[in-house]
Amino acid sequence: MSSRLPPLNPLRAFEATARRGSVSAAARELNVTHGAISHQIRALELSFNAALFERGGKRLKLTPQGALLLPAVTEAFQGIAAATAAMTRPTTSGQLRIACVPALLSFWMIPRLHLFTEQFPDVQLTLIASNDAANLFSGDVDICLLYGDGNWPDCWARLWSRLELFPVVSPTLLNMRPLRSVRALRDHVILHGDDGREWNTWLAAADGIDIQRGRQHFMSDARLSTEAALHNQGVALGDTITAGSLIAKGELIAPFDLTVPANDAFYVACRNEVRAAPIVKVFIDWLFSALESDPMPELQTSARTIIRARAAKVSAPERLPFKDGFKPVSSPARARRPEPTPKRRVKS
Repeated sequence: MSSRLPPLNPLRAFEATARRGSVSAAARELNVTHGAISHQIRALELSFNAALFERGGKRLKLTPQGALLLPAVTEAFQGIAAATAAMTRPTTSGQLRIACVPALLSFWMIPRLHLFTEQFPDVQLTLIASNDAANLFSGDVDICLLYGDGNWPDCWARLWSRLELFPVVSPTLLNMRPLRSVRALRDHVILHGDDGREWNTWLAAADGIDIQRGRQHFMSDARLSTEAALHNQGVALGDTITAGSLIAKGELIAPFDLTVPANDAFYVACRNEVRAAPIVKVFIDWLFSALESDPMPELQTSARTIIRARAAKVSAPERLPFKDGFKPVSSPARARRPEPTPKRRVKS
């Protein structure tokens, strides 16, 4: 028995003609001429030395030899189509290495990470706490979530979220040392997550740039300054993305009704050649969908609960300077608007 196979194009012409019942319909499907289909079927019949169709009538009818050949040809083409689809289907398995701003990684991404892993259980993640743009050019990192200006040459970058900044403090520390005005910050330890520029920006907006400052601690990133605030070490500068949930849970308080736009923003970025990888695409798509579908919680209720809890312990003049319309962090959408809204000034 010969193992020599007939040519592929005549087999395609035969299968389409048998399935459609006419040469014209097969020609339209395969985008060739009527004559080309007829020629290919004739060539196939010559190679088998057997007729495959009974000529005559409006619809072609298979001969016994054609009926014997058709199931095998159909199965073969279906197998080829299935294999082709599997080869081109987006790969949602494998290893993915992500470098992320430390504060964003700890306070936003990790609490939501199960939402991604449940959807893509075959993806193994390696998470790196870093805001170093050099990771963009490292073969050991696939995706970066960076805080910066988005201007990284020879890379793909997309704005993920703008954000606003405001002081945050623990309820415990605020009970011990109230913050009735911006001037009262001089009695608190100021916690910096950078070189001091962001606190200077907020103080300038609050007419407090000339406040005599007491102790100050400088830390390498906002995660450390936020954690220090959680442990009653002082007043840190939080933002609408990473501090919002902590305020909603009552672990931190935003004592002043004033926010300022951050100097930079959060960007998703990666090397151009990595961007096309399906596993990279699904994670980037998840980052944006998670931000859109899981906004920061409404914080007014949390703020009022804290006020009521303190009211039993302190006299009315000592209560926190929250407003009923607690705007700075109750509306996280402000963190994503390109243009900041006018800010209210606080009593200094």
